Amino acid sequence: MNISQTKPDTPPQKSTFRGILGKIIRYIVPVCVSAGLILWLFHKVDIHEVANIIRHGCDFRWIAAMMLLTMLSHIIRGIRWGIQLRGVGIPRIPVVAESVSIFGAYALNLLFPYLGEAWRCVYISKREDAPLSTVVGTDLGDRASDAIVVAILFVLTMILAHPIMDSFFAHYGVDRDIRHWVEDPRLWITLAIAGGIIWTTVYFSKGHKYLNSIKENIKKIWDGFKVLFHMKGIGAYILLTLGIWTCYYLETYSCFYAFPFTRQLIEQPGTAYGLIPGLVVFVFGSFSIAVPSNGGLGPWNLAVMFALSLYGIPETEGAAYSITVWGCQALMLVSLGIFSAIYIMSERKKRPVSP
Repeated sequence: MNISQTKPDTPPQKSTFRGILGKIIRYIVPVCVSAGLILWLFHKVDIHEVANIIRHGCDFRWIAAMMLLTMLSHIIRGIRWGIQLRGVGIPRIPVVAESVSIFGAYALNLLFPYLGEAWRCVYISKREDAPLSTVVGTDLGDRASDAIVVAILFVLTMILAHPIMDSFFAHYGVDRDIRHWVEDPRLWITLAIAGGIIWTTVYFSKGHKYLNSIKENIKKIWDGFKVLFHMKGIGAYILLTLGIWTCYYLETYSCFYAFPFTRQLIEQPGTAYGLIPGLVVFVFGSFSIAVPSNGGLGPWNLAVMFALSLYGIPETEGAAYSITVWGCQALMLVSLGIFSAIYIMSERKKRPVSP
């Protein structure tokens, strides 16, 4: 057969459709979520009044303190991740490089959700010539420890702010909805069928090259994750975790001093100088991150506004608080992202392997 007459292989239409669908889910859906929620937010409040509150009622000294706390929390997170990386055999990384891996990740998350998580794993993998799947495993362990902290904070909030939380659950029927789902047999039947399909697929595909490759990558990811349970420096890891989440909480609480309507929460009796309302706002904002969006834009703002409304703060004032905090924090993340790009470019001249 004449080689010039052979047609190049073209990807199947199904694979092309799957790739397009994947990109839509990863990139377009989060942007639409953020845009839709922000438009809905602007529809509910008087944006001119919000701008007036920010311009004349905000003490930006406390906002600046929040921005510094944001940077500090990311530096601590980078150092903490370094402990995990050393636990899987990756040599000690300079603190600046550890911090840059977090700075760049959070800056990229402003563009697309979870893009930063992928980038920081690739950055460390290439920089240290380490298996990517192992680095991904440490990233999963990093996020798993954060999920444990959020669960603990939720329980603490339920204890310390139980009157507010009880009224919230009773008013919106959250406990009733959870009970309805748990008692619905269709949920458990669906889970059982899904589990059976997965088990059957794995059982009858034993020895398949593609499946073996997946199993090998899963094993490497697990190796990176389980280092949490036996690595050296676990005490320092726990202390750094407390440091990260203390900074996160203080970012929310310090901004209470920036506005008169949140300062009154500090002065109210029974709020422990505003520490309890700060915890409620912080926990609601933390749970909103589960919604895919650009750096929390939209879901975080609405969650914070809702939490403030539980203490009687109107939507306009809540919108002013959330927009100011999110906007200035995003400005800090962009600045740190630019610093990261400069650092990596300067490092590229010194190291033969660099992303």
